[in-house]
Amino acid sequence: MKSGWIEIISIWALVALATLIATFTVPHPQVLASFGAILASATALVSMIHLFLEGHRGFVKKLVYVAGGSYLMLAIASIYVLFVQR
Repeated sequence: MKSGWIEIISIWALVALATLIATFTVPHPQVLASFGAILASATALVSMIHLFLEGHRGFVKKLVYVAGGSYLMLAIASIYVLFVQR
């Protein structure tokens, strides 16, 4: 699982970047829909990366960590969009 953290953190970095871009460039009514697309893309990306790797160890942990961290980032961004950015 030690090598899995590189994948997890890199996907978290991509999610954080995509969240910042979406928060400040997408119009307010559509921004929450783009957050859903970002979360789905992160889940699909970890699945695609694991598809090309050999072995199946740690897949569920990677999926849970990526989805959980991405969900947390997007939840914080959603709170910002809903209450601060009007």
